[in-house]
Amino acid sequence: MRLLPAGDAALLVELADLDEVLALHAALDPPPTGVVDVVPAARTVLVAFDPAVVASDSVARWVRSARPVPGARPDAGDLEVPVVYDGADLADVAAVLGCSVPEVVARHTGTVWTVAFCGFAPGFGYATAADGSWDVPRRSTPRTRVPAGAVAVAGGFSAVYPRESPGGWQLLGRTELPVFDVDRDPAALLRPGVRVRFVDTA
Repeated sequence: MRLLPAGDAALLVELADLDEVLALHAALDPPPTGVVDVVPAARTVLVAFDPAVVASDSVARWVRSARPVPGARPDAGDLEVPVVYDGADLADVAAVLGCSVPEVVARHTGTVWTVAFCGFAPGFGYATAADGSWDVPRRSTPRTRVPAGAVAVAGGFSAVYPRESPGGWQLLGRTELPVFDVDRDPAALLRPGVRVRFVDTA
């Protein structure tokens, strides 16, 4: 673990891998007074604080005193995402995984995914599979336009595109569920710690 200042109101905690990130994120809940946000990423945790309330040294001591439990995950509830599995990359994903297209759908819906962190765009949650069996590469040529609601996989993660954007993930299908809405509380449905089940609506 390495702690680095990130401006005068945050610390960046560098860790070895995503498992360490998730364990530390769980161990830092709940945060003490003055810590305003704890944001996980692939190999870092950003700890934002109010310097008028708590000193950086105190925050650093709190982080270092945490006792992460290997395999621990934050718990933010459950979410079902209805999906029409008609994605343009289903056959390519099946070839990578060495199975048929129906088996891809069955495996995707049969997996419990957990959102590890958010990034790329507001509401874009990177969900991981407990069994680590989804090592699918990104497309060699990204698309210039991926529609909102596209359900995709890449690099061991699954996600739902919250809005239209470019993207290089492999498309499995689409959902009508609005996963990000600024007028809703919470705005993002796919938050760190949310367990996701994708449901085939066919």
